[in-house]
Amino acid sequence: MRLGVDFGTTRIVVSAVDRGNYPLVAFDSPSGESAEWFPALIAVRGGELLFGWKAWEAQEDPGAAIVRSIKRHLPDAGPATRVETGGGSFPMLELLTGLCAGLRHALLTASSLESAADEPLEVMIGVPANANGNQRFLTAEAFRRAGFQVAGMLNEPSAASIEYGHGLRQNRALGARHLVLVYDLGGGTFDASLVEMADNRHEVLASEGIPALGGDDFDEILAELALSQSGIPVADLGQAAWFRLIDECRRKKEALHPNTRRISIDMDQVQEGAPPAAVPAAAFYERCQPLIEETLHAVRDLLAGREEEIEALYVAGGASELPQVSRALRDEFGRRVRRSSYTRAATAIGLAIQADSTAGYLLRERFTRNFGVWREADSGQVMVFDPLFEKGTPLPPPGHEPLKVTRRYWAAHNIGHFRYLECSHTTGEGRPAGEVMFWDEIQFPFDPDLAAVPDLAGIEVRRLDWPHPPEIEETYSADSSGAVTVTIANRAAGYERTYRLGRWAVAAEPIVAGRKRRARKAAAKA
Repeated sequence: MRLGVDFGTTRIVVSAVDRGNYPLVAFDSPSGESAEWFPALIAVRGGELLFGWKAWEAQEDPGAAIVRSIKRHLPDAGPATRVETGGGSFPMLELLTGLCAGLRHALLTASSLESAADEPLEVMIGVPANANGNQRFLTAEAFRRAGFQVAGMLNEPSAASIEYGHGLRQNRALGARHLVLVYDLGGGTFDASLVEMADNRHEVLASEGIPALGGDDFDEILAELALSQSGIPVADLGQAAWFRLIDECRRKKEALHPNTRRISIDMDQVQEGAPPAAVPAAAFYERCQPLIEETLHAVRDLLAGREEEIEALYVAGGASELPQVSRALRDEFGRRVRRSSYTRAATAIGLAIQADSTAGYLLRERFTRNFGVWREADSGQVMVFDPLFEKGTPLPPPGHEPLKVTRRYWAAHNIGHFRYLECSHTTGEGRPAGEVMFWDEIQFPFDPDLAAVPDLAGIEVRRLDWPHPPEIEETYSADSSGAVTVTIANRAAGYERTYRLGRWAVAAEPIVAGRKRRARKAAAKA
């Protein structure tokens, strides 16, 4: 059984491959109703970890600690990262694996999916376009450990473009060349990709994104306005009351239409006997507008002079249903705005189409960040950044040979100390800039006498006066998802080591689960 899995910030949406059709999977919810999503929630209660719908129910329990929107923490996490919540400290990978295992159990036992218990579940997973290597690794590894077979990973706006192109293709409306900008505003992330489509070929030309902006923030804004109007301090709310308020605000936000003037929030769920809060829609939209402007800035940066070339701006993601978002996009792009018929499921459907070997879609992604390594220059006096894979470099299509880059040189030290990083931009001088994420620091024995030493951390790095310096070769390999491995070899002595690169060796600060994510971010900027 092949599935497309949109691993969202607040909701996980699954689409199945069924003989050329891509139905959404419905899950049994605690209320007895079916839901076309699975909660991306984790709870700790009495030392026990709960996932999905069980965690959803636990939100009403004051004794339970809830980890919401764990996806938002992944850009800063590595395999050794721990999450502190409920008086305990849990490995990030353990929490992710538990959530994926809960999803798999629900798919097999409490969903509309018709699959035998022993039938392998092959998944194509969606990740944000701006996801770094750690986020991609952690997501894929969690699904593997939970028992899924990971067929591949795809950037979320790229998957939405496949859903869009599939519809055009079915209606014979896809011409020789179709340039589309995908605007994907989900529950916790925003992504945009410029995609060139022709028949069944899709090529991503460029991508931009904001890792911590989405419908979660709109819900919190509405909750804050309702509390302010009711005179109830945020500090007075316990976890269960905050959950009820946020869920109430989410439902009222999703029911908004262009003619809504006031948003009535049931505050009795927060404080018994409290009258409803009537929040003016204009006040809510005014507070949301700066966030919407952030998405528009990202879109403008992405287009950079190509505004007139795009034939459509395709809108996906549940948070894009906010009327103010539609208004802002129409003001900017007019009649070229096209909204998916499956706003909250376009990504999952596109992932399922990509997972379907009979669909025949060929997608080519690109590196969304610069990836490289620091190197010594001028006899060690200067450190320079060597961009191994530059932002915008095309990745190989799924199933094709990996992209390879090689570096060769003569060793000057007994040990090679490699410091890897990725960055969103570089300066005119080629130095890392913008958002910078530090990856592994690898040590490789250039000196053959150290070849059998497994851990070089305690050995001093020294320059050696080699009579015949050994030739060193580095071979970097990137697959269709952007995962990078390196093989470093001493050609003269005939030995090598292979490393899968990521943020594995960098000490990570523990993540403290909380609810005021953007508030903390804003405070940090100030």
